[in-house]
Amino acid sequence: MAISNPGSGHSGVAGALNSVPASQKATLSSNYIDFTADGNDWGQQYLPDLMESEAEVFGNRTIAGFLSQVGAEEAMSSDQVIWSEQGRLHLSYTGKYDNNENTFTVITDIDGNGLTTTHGVRINDMVIVAYGEGVIKCFVSAVNAAVVTCLPYEVATGDAAAALSDTGVPSAVNATLLVIGSEYGKGKQGQGATTATVNNGFGSVKPTHTSFNNKPIIIKDYYEISGSDTSQIGWVEISGEEGQNGYLWYLKAEGDTRARFSDYLEMTMLEAVKGVEGASTADGSVNGAAQTFGTEGLFAAIEHRGNITTGVTGVNAATDLAEFDAILAEFDNQGAIEENMMFVNRATSLAMDDMLASMNSYGAGGTSYGVFNNSEDMALNLGFSGFRRGSYDFYKSDFRYLNDKSTRGSINSRATGFGVRGVIIPAGVSTVYDQTLGRNLKRPFLHVRYRASQMEDRKMKTWITGSVGGNITSDLDAMQVNYLSERCLITQGANNFMLMK
Repeated sequence: MAISNPGSGHSGVAGALNSVPASQKATLSSNYIDFTADGNDWGQQYLPDLMESEAEVFGNRTIAGFLSQVGAEEAMSSDQVIWSEQGRLHLSYTGKYDNNENTFTVITDIDGNGLTTTHGVRINDMVIVAYGEGVIKCFVSAVNAAVVTCLPYEVATGDAAAALSDTGVPSAVNATLLVIGSEYGKGKQGQGATTATVNNGFGSVKPTHTSFNNKPIIIKDYYEISGSDTSQIGWVEISGEEGQNGYLWYLKAEGDTRARFSDYLEMTMLEAVKGVEGASTADGSVNGAAQTFGTEGLFAAIEHRGNITTGVTGVNAATDLAEFDAILAEFDNQGAIEENMMFVNRATSLAMDDMLASMNSYGAGGTSYGVFNNSEDMALNLGFSGFRRGSYDFYKSDFRYLNDKSTRGSINSRATGFGVRGVIIPAGVSTVYDQTLGRNLKRPFLHVRYRASQMEDRKMKTWITGSVGGNITSDLDAMQVNYLSERCLITQGANNFMLMK
């Protein structure tokens, strides 16, 4: 039986059928399949030593997991979350003391919030007036709105004004007033003897609170692949952060999209800010962009309501220790949450290691590891190292988001004056008043709220459209994978947080 050969022997013409054996034993390009369009097939003749697994040259590329370590997630059913935080228990104010009149004019509370007449100083209170380096113990004899008459106890004469002048207090000096108790004469009635308001020196002191709110935003992403490409088999086995593996490349691409979206959920909760409402927009959205309002992320919340430090830079271990102690002093001023978690970049982590190494008892201060069920092994397995300074326990961890060149690392290197080196976050829960439920609730200092109801859960939605992948929703010859989340971050008690810049 004859075989038809339209080719020209060993012509080397691509696509030509060559069924005529060569006259000699030799390796010829015409003996092999042409894998390429241009006929450059010499490299395809021999089986390459192919590494079938992808090299993960950037390691585990995702940064998700920060919020799961320090907070919690909880459903919400409204367009905003409103919560109230209790004010301080004790009464302390800043203002002006006038030695000529023996009066203290209240200007702000101890945190700098303007008060004027809404203070809690009452007649018969015993107070301390501190000015510069001096301290005077006084009795409150009268209150007229913001003006409090304070009579010094330690006087040699009945002329209080003259006695005060003898103490060296200048006129109208900046001062601090602290209520330490009260004193009443025999047979005198207390604060309930009159119906006058506390601004006139009588009545009960009402608890103070401040209300805050945040709104969720909708975050989306999308991945699409044609039906033909979903059936492509590759030579290289792929793997991804989401645990996917195999020889279908689209598994890698879809998994990477999902992992990137998970990171977006976390990065948004860290970096987002509330928008300034555009005056000309009907819905009050940001700069005319319809229905975009922004949300308050962690960094913004700490900058607005928390504490900021530029200390612990690694320049000098002794200096760093003094700066770190200044952080502790500020925590003392704010409520003294004993257990705190630290997430820092590489440079700050090394600076703290050097600082602690300069001490004789690094890591031996009796750290309780209470956050980790008192298990040091658990803390170490999760990437935390614990130490104790003063009455505080700290659990330090490197924060990849601040190191990675493809995330905050590149931003910090360009805007050093505005970079973020780390955050200190109180562990445990705080008590807040939930205005929706109408009662006090225990909540983690940091937690995510996501929209959900009995009909819809928007914590992390994924759905597939098109005609590929087993879920046929249209005649589109493609698989469309959609991702959506609607969420916001609640930062309670931001005064106990520290942002390291």
